Amino acid sequence: EVQLVESGGGLVQPGGSLRLSCVASGFTFSNYAMTWVRQAPGKGLEWVSSINSGGGIIRYADSVKGRFTIARDNAKNTLYLQMNSLKPEDTAVYYCSKSNSPPSSQGTQVTVSS
Repeated sequence: EVQLVESGGGLVQPGGSLRLSCVASGFTFSNYAMTWVRQAPGKGLEWVSSINSGGGIIRYADSVKGRFTIARDNAKNTLYLQMNSLKPEDTAVYYCSKSNSPPSSQGTQVTVSS
């Protein structure tokens, strides 16, 4: 059974930083590209960033480029999202998923507010 468990969210002031983690189990993590998506209150899912299986190909949404960094540790079956210079519009529930698959996990809440 595929399991993805996100953590690291919280309340942070504008300009602050958070590091999200996503621990994977139930599949061979190192074989799959992975993606972070988010859902703001009252809005649909928004793609944030993706990384290929080896970590050498990375893409970002324009809205987070230069502020967020995606990474993975295949030895630890873990995906990361380092978020810097956070803005109120980054407030959302963040989900990780296998690329080209819809999120099926609980996500982690990120709230950016003063």
